Amino acid sequence: MAAQSGLPLAYPHGRPRVGRVRGYFRQFHKEDVVMGYLFLLIPMAIFILFFFVAMVFDLWISIQQWAIIDTPKFVGSTNYNYIFNIDPVFWIAVKNSIEYALVVVPLQTLLAFTLAVIVNQNIRGKKFFRTAFYFPSVTSSVAITLLFMWLFNNNGLVNYVLSLVHLGPIGPFGTVGFLTDPNLALKSIIGLNTWTTSGTYMIIFLAALQDVPRDMYEAAAIDGANAWQAIRKITIPLIRPATFLIVATGLIGAIQMFDQAFVMSQGNPGSPDNSTLTMVLYIYGTGIQGNQYGRAAAASFVMFCIIFVATLLVRRLIREEAAF
Repeated sequence: MAAQSGLPLAYPHGRPRVGRVRGYFRQFHKEDVVMGYLFLLIPMAIFILFFFVAMVFDLWISIQQWAIIDTPKFVGSTNYNYIFNIDPVFWIAVKNSIEYALVVVPLQTLLAFTLAVIVNQNIRGKKFFRTAFYFPSVTSSVAITLLFMWLFNNNGLVNYVLSLVHLGPIGPFGTVGFLTDPNLALKSIIGLNTWTTSGTYMIIFLAALQDVPRDMYEAAAIDGANAWQAIRKITIPLIRPATFLIVATGLIGAIQMFDQAFVMSQGNPGSPDNSTLTMVLYIYGTGIQGNQYGRAAAASFVMFCIIFVATLLVRRLIREEAAF
């Protein structure tokens, strides 16, 4: 009937009425699209207020000389010139933050993926292991840092155990200064944060792993692929969006690390010898303690630029791996 009337086969019952189609889209727009925007209104307002407006305000402060209690005075690029060319401590903070991020992000990503693969297997007690691995992530970072300091200080439990095997205070190497040696302090924080953050990323990896179709593994096993080949050819490519999320958020969090370094420095940001001084600690010391909010704002805007560029590089790298 439709073919005889010249209508395409896509309309076997005749062409739909234009008014009915318009009414459908008009109803869809009013009830769904508008409601969707209403649901997004509050999150978008929070985002604009605390991110975009705050970033513009930070940029404005960075070109001012301001101590909160006085009137801002325009100084142009003076604050940027100070942190770049005059204050050597700023570059120490940048170096420590970048070094910290370059070590922590790969370690926590690899550890989280390994833990997710383990607890995704049909093993006894996997619920217990999931809870045990995730527990440090929901515990107060300050409380964990204080416990870490108690374990790893010069008279702590770890040094005591090392002394029992003649590696500690009564051994040939003396007390291991995990918190007091400038060569070990930042590495100690790296170990602490790798352990505490891997549980959160394990959950994300676990959710991505459970979305991978099982029949793909069965087909790979029939073709003779071993476990490593299945992970490399099937698992890793299919969970790439989750990997990007974990690496990007881990990188942002690593560059912005503050609380562990602040607690371990015990009120003296960066001690010992600025070895634990991060960019956020530098901003805190310059702005809150030094009352130089213009310089602190300039340093925070530079940190934003570093995070932005690093995130773009991670996105490009993962996209190129996907294309490859």
